[in-house]
Amino acid sequence: MTDDRRTIVLLHGTRLSGAEWAVHAAELVDEFHVLTPDLPGHGTAADDPFTLDGAADAVAALIEMEAHGGRAVLVGLSLGGYVAMAVAARRPDLVAGLAISGATAEPIGPRGMLYRGLAALYDVLPDAALAAVTARWFRWRFPPPIVGPILAAGFFFDGGATALRALVGERFRPRLAAYPGPSLLLNGELDPVFRPTEASFARVAANPRRLLIRRGTHLANLDQPEAFTAAVRHFARSVGGPMVSSPDRPNPSRPEV
Repeated sequence: MTDDRRTIVLLHGTRLSGAEWAVHAAELVDEFHVLTPDLPGHGTAADDPFTLDGAADAVAALIEMEAHGGRAVLVGLSLGGYVAMAVAARRPDLVAGLAISGATAEPIGPRGMLYRGLAALYDVLPDAALAAVTARWFRWRFPPPIVGPILAAGFFFDGGATALRALVGERFRPRLAAYPGPSLLLNGELDPVFRPTEASFARVAANPRRLLIRRGTHLANLDQPEAFTAAVRHFARSVGGPMVSSPDRPNPSRPEV
């Protein structure tokens, strides 16, 4: 029997792995073909040095090889959101729809300094200490179905530091603007870094939709997994048609969940 489910590719944040999406993938697999790859420097790809171009190439190759029909709805959180925009700009033919969360801020200026500072922290502190503190926080913050797969896969601070430095100085609004298909900009209500500049990304997107995750932080997908999964499901159902070559750019509205 031919499996004609639309493919969704979920891209994780820095220092984590595809295991971040275990709960979401389990919910979406009834309707979609779901892929949760590990980005370079993380998870099973920890030995592959992270570069933005390399990560984008790896995701594009995955879609070409494994996505049904050679196209996918691309969903990225934080680091994954930046990689997703890079893929969509370079290979829009592979991306049926683009959803990004916690990535609507340019890593330049003061934000770039924050990224470098966090990377330096990952370099200075012992991995064992970082892993212990991070695991304790995840256990305190999230329920076992979410935290279990994440802890089992581990944390990747060296890869995370390299990825953070690779983002500094890059600009992503032009990448989003280069993608002619539909996009969904998701941000947590309680994310003070990425939510305030979301509108500037929506203004340059070809066909944007905006959605606020109530009671969500930067890790809105883990804070509110049901709402996040529902948003991805609704968006993935709505896309998949022919690419738009000269899209209109409507004023985006913001539905809320």
